[in-house]
Amino acid sequence: MLGNNLPSAREVVDFYKANNVKRMRLHDPNQEALEALRDSGIDLMLGVPNTDLHRLATSADDARQWVENSVSKFYPSVNIKYIAVGNEVNAVDGANRQYAPHVLPTIQNVYRVIRARGLHEIKVSTSIDMTSIRNSYPPSQGSFRDDVRSYFDPIIGYLVLAKAPLFANLYFAYSRSRPGDIPLNYASFTEPSMLVQDGSRGYRNLFDAMLESLHAALDGTSIGPVKVVVSESGWPSAGAEHATEDNARTYLQNLIPHVNRGTPMRPEPVETYLFAMFDENKKVGQETERHFGLFYPNKQNK
Repeated sequence: MLGNNLPSAREVVDFYKANNVKRMRLHDPNQEALEALRDSGIDLMLGVPNTDLHRLATSADDARQWVENSVSKFYPSVNIKYIAVGNEVNAVDGANRQYAPHVLPTIQNVYRVIRARGLHEIKVSTSIDMTSIRNSYPPSQGSFRDDVRSYFDPIIGYLVLAKAPLFANLYFAYSRSRPGDIPLNYASFTEPSMLVQDGSRGYRNLFDAMLESLHAALDGTSIGPVKVVVSESGWPSAGAEHATEDNARTYLQNLIPHVNRGTPMRPEPVETYLFAMFDENKKVGQETERHFGLFYPNKQNK
């Protein structure tokens, strides 16, 4: 939604329906978007922005007000399926680490309000990236970094108790290739041979290997079973050597049928959200960040 040339919320919802897109992720509770989603039949993953975490973590009243204004006001005419508390908050590294102490308290405060209001169908979790994985090769040996365990283990304990999935954003590095980098074919689902052999399981693509390493890391904590929902995956069409429309098309057209088959370790459909619907010309960061759209802002298909 970070653009000055995007369609209105009502147009976007109509566009989703016209293209048979039945699930949506919003990174914040934009009221215009939530109003437009009423009676649309679209399942929603609704985000609590990182900048709201401190307030909702330290005030149960603020958490109640957030649920009232963002969830109760719209549910069930808006089919809110998930609440994603924070996005890519890392306990040790990265620009978002200052939010780490507030993720679990916000999850707990929001979850208590959801439970008290009888909204048991809504699952509350958080969305991570892969920087907290210490070892990802081979996938069955995936494990969390030691310095993030004190942050992640209590979150995993909550997810087991609440029977909620963990959300994970899975991406490939799109910048210029260097010797030893991951082959482009392996990243884009076009590698014909098994590049990684892990016991009896073989891997032809990076997506499966990353997801399986996260499964292994979760299992390795011995806290309990946790499902993973891929809350973002995509490929930019400009801004770096491998960020081209052809590569984006190849990745997305292969990803969509692939996730219906699942992974070698878990051969069942993987709920996966494509990032993103539109290019965002006001998004800050690397140039690739502005070119992840499946569609141009004028709704033309890339």
